[in-house]
Amino acid sequence: MARLLLAGYLGCGNLGDDAVLLGLIYGLRPYGHTFTVMSGSPDETYRVHGLPSVPRRDRAAFRRAIAESDALVFAGGSIFQDATSLRSVFYYASLVSEAKRAGKRVMLVGQGVGPLRRTLGKRWAAAAFEKADAVVVRDPASAQTLKALGVNRPVRLGADPAFLLPEPQGAEGEAFGVGSMRTVGLAPRPLRDDPSVAAVFGDLARALFDAGLMPVLIEMDRAVDGPLLDQIAKRQGGKVPELRKVASPVQVQQRIRRMEAVVAVRLHAGILAATVGVPAVMVDYDPKVSALARAIEMPLAPPRASASVLLARVQDLLKDREAACVRLKARTEDLRRLAVANVEAIQQALS
Repeated sequence: MARLLLAGYLGCGNLGDDAVLLGLIYGLRPYGHTFTVMSGSPDETYRVHGLPSVPRRDRAAFRRAIAESDALVFAGGSIFQDATSLRSVFYYASLVSEAKRAGKRVMLVGQGVGPLRRTLGKRWAAAAFEKADAVVVRDPASAQTLKALGVNRPVRLGADPAFLLPEPQGAEGEAFGVGSMRTVGLAPRPLRDDPSVAAVFGDLARALFDAGLMPVLIEMDRAVDGPLLDQIAKRQGGKVPELRKVASPVQVQQRIRRMEAVVAVRLHAGILAATVGVPAVMVDYDPKVSALARAIEMPLAPPRASASVLLARVQDLLKDREAACVRLKARTEDLRRLAVANVEAIQQALS
C-alpha cells in the first residue's frame, strides 16, 4: 500500500480530466493505496468524490503533500502541450523535478503528449519524461512524439484511464426522452480557429429536432463551454435542453447511457459515451479525437463539418444502431484492457 499524490488538470471544472482521475483511482482501489489530489477546487473534490485534496497552485502545500507521499502520479490527459501556452508544460515539468529532488517516484500515465511546437516546451517535456519512473501513453501518436523528443525511457502503450470507469448503476435499456422524442447529446467546444461552432451546432440542434430527435447540450468544461452553449441556445430561442453544472463524470455517464447517440467535439464526451455503450459521431478537430474514433470504430466527421453533414452522420449511425453498439462494446472492452496498463505500470514502479 502506498500514499499517492495525484496531479494533472484536476478539480478545474473539466469533466474529462476528472473522468481520468476517477478511472485511475477505480483501477487502483483494489491495491489499498491512499490518495491525495492536487485540485483546482479542493473543497469540491472532497465533497463530490470524497478525496482529500490540496490546492494545485499552492507550492508550499505541494511540498508538504509530496513529503508525506510515496509517489507523484500524473493521472493522464493532455497536460504536456504548448498549444495554449508554455506555462502548462513548465508547471508540470517543475512538479516532476521537485518530486524527484525530494526522492519520490514519479509516474506519468495515461498521457496524451503534444502538440509541442516550441523549443522550450519540447525541452521541458522531454526532461520530465526522462525523469519519470514509469511512462504510459494513451495512443501511438503520443509514443511517437516522445520518440521524436529523444526520450529514451521505456514507453508503454495503454489507453485513457477514463476507460476504467465502470458503467454506473441504473435501469438497463431505459431510453431518455424529452416528451416523446428520443435524445441525441451534443458536446461541442470552442475552437480558436473556427468561430462557426455555435452556428453549426445551433443549426444541428434545429435539424435534429426537425428529424424527430431532441438535442441535449452537454457541458464538459464549466469554464469555457458555458458561453458557447449559451450562444447555441440563443440561436434556438433558448429552448435546447441542457446538461450543465454537473459535478461528476458519473452523472454524465448516467444521462448519456439513456441517449440514442452523441455528437462530440470533446474527446471525453466520446469516451464517456463509449463506457456506457452509446455510439458517437466524433468531430475531428484534433488528432486525439480522430485516434479515438478509429479506436472505437465510430464515425468521424471532418473539421468544420456543416450541420447537414453532422445530421447525416447521426442518421446513418442510427439506421444500424444495434450493430454499432455491438462493435462499440467490443472495442471499448479492448480499450479497458489497454487502460489497465496504467495501473500495472504504477504497481511495478512502486514495487
